[in-house]
Amino acid sequence: MLKKQIYIINGPNLNLLGDREPDIYGTKTLADLETDLNQIIIENELNISLLFVQSNSEGEIVDQVQKAGKEAAGLIINAGGLSHTSISILDAMLSINIPKIEVHISNLFSREEFRQYSYLSKGADGFICGFGINGYALAIQGLLKLI
Repeated sequence: MLKKQIYIINGPNLNLLGDREPDIYGTKTLADLETDLNQIIIENELNISLLFVQSNSEGEIVDQVQKAGKEAAGLIINAGGLSHTSISILDAMLSINIPKIEVHISNLFSREEFRQYSYLSKGADGFICGFGINGYALAIQGLLKLI
């Protein structure tokens, strides 16, 4: 049986995890997140592989969402600040036919008003926020139910 691939796309400034506002985003780095998620896959003997992408460029994120639609069984996306501004990423998400989960590390609804709305949510099958980087593991569980 072929492994199912899940794309995990992280947007602007998520490359700064561990350094950027640790009181909001925690002290683990993006590399720590990738290690933790791959360990969960191994420990639970899940028949999936994870492909991690991080970009500070909106166009690159659009390209990766489109690519996920052709190559992946599911998509987890945290587009960071672009979640609140990018119709282009939303359009890419709406154009693909795989399960999609939007993740945010912080609780958007307890933050500034401009962060409390995400354009991307309209294109997602699920939405997880406020659980720190553990939200990504929750998203994997959710995707496995949808795939």
